[in-house]
Order: sequence, then structure tokens, then C-alpha cells
Amino acid sequence: MTEAGPPAKRPPHMLLELETLLMSSRSVMTLLLLAGLAACDRQSPPKEQAAANAAAQVPPGSEEVQGASESGGQNGGGAFAYSIDRSKAGTPAPDIAFQDPDGGDASLKDFAGKPVLVNLWATWCAPCVAEMPELDKVAAEYSARGLAVLTVSQDIQGQKVIAPFFKQRKLAHLKGWVDPENRLAQHYGAAQLPTTVLYDAQGKEMLRIVGAMDWSSKEGQALLEAAVKS
Repeated sequence: MTEAGPPAKRPPHMLLELETLLMSSRSVMTLLLLAGLAACDRQSPPKEQAAANAAAQVPPGSEEVQGASESGGQNGGGAFAYSIDRSKAGTPAPDIAFQDPDGGDASLKDFAGKPVLVNLWATWCAPCVAEMPELDKVAAEYSARGLAVLTVSQDIQGQKVIAPFFKQRKLAHLKGWVDPENRLAQHYGAAQLPTTVLYDAQGKEMLRIVGAMDWSSKEGQALLEAAVKS
């Protein structure tokens, strides 16, 4: 078997193979980066998300995006990327226990008679961090109209990381609900964060959203209005 030899003396086909390999690697990295902007793998360890989380500390501007179709296809991009799934519409809210902001037991049954927005997120998830200011605005505007906004953290450390996170970013209208055992995520089959599930006042699922939603957009506002009027 002959050795490859110095770069200058390598046959043209070997140089072409090397260049093709490098281009393929760059393409894969680009696709992974774009996927990370849309949603986070729920199993991603905090260390892998640290850099992206830091970059998302300044929330992106609210720009209107074209939402996904009801079949769940992704939107065309922009600061927020998400898909909408209505396949579980009409499903009753689960009776699954999670922790309230004071560490006590809570469930969606506690909000019977109210429309509910359940947002599964984590402090290490960059798209989740970007969406938090939008959800804070939703809570500020729609809580008085009966909508319960539950930002349910999937952080194992619970309030130890949630409380300072909310304080640092001045998210005054959000509360730190916790699902340390990921029971809600398992029930929803949520492989990515953030995942949001919207329920009507009868406790029936309206739709779920995978990825960060621009709740200030026309589509986001329409979804919220439909919930509070249900």
C-alpha cells in the first residue's frame, strides 16, 4: 500500500475527496446550528447549551413569522421558529402532579374552568430563554382575562436555578413551576424544548407548539384570543 505523501504531491482525486469531506462537515455543522435555534433536545446536558444560552440573554425582536400548517410543518424561519400540532385537539388535560412555586403539589386540574397555557422549558435552552420575555408579556396582558400561564421548568435543580433566572431577567409576571421528573414532558412526548400546550376553559387541548413562538405576532395573538374566548 502506498503512502498518501505530502499534500503537494497527492493525486488530484485525493485532494478532491478531502475537499468534499470538509464541505460535508461544514454542512452538517450548519444544519445542527439551525436546528439548535429552533428548539433544544430535552436530553441535552446544560454544558452543551451554555454558549447558546448566553447568546440568547438579549431576547430577539418581535417580528411576525408565518406559522406552520396544522400538519406540523415548520415555519419559514426568523427570530422565532416553531411548528403547530393540532392532532391532539380535544384531549382532556392530564391529571399529573408537578410542583407549584412554593414547592407544593399542583396539577392542571387546579385550573379547572380557566384556559391554560403550559410551557415546558429549561434555563439551559436558548430558544426557551428567548421566548420567556414574550410569555411574560402574555401573563401580564392575559392573566386578568382568565388565562393561566404556567411556565413549567424541566431543570433538575428546580427553584435553585429558576428563581435567580427570573429575577435577573426581570420576568415579574411569570412563576416558577417545576416538573423535576419530567412527567408532563413524558406525557406529551415532548422530545424538544420549548413545547407549549394550550387548553381551553373546558380543559381540552386546543393545540401544541414545538419551538419558540412569537406571541406578539398576529398568529400568536389569535391563538391567545381563541383561548380566552373559549
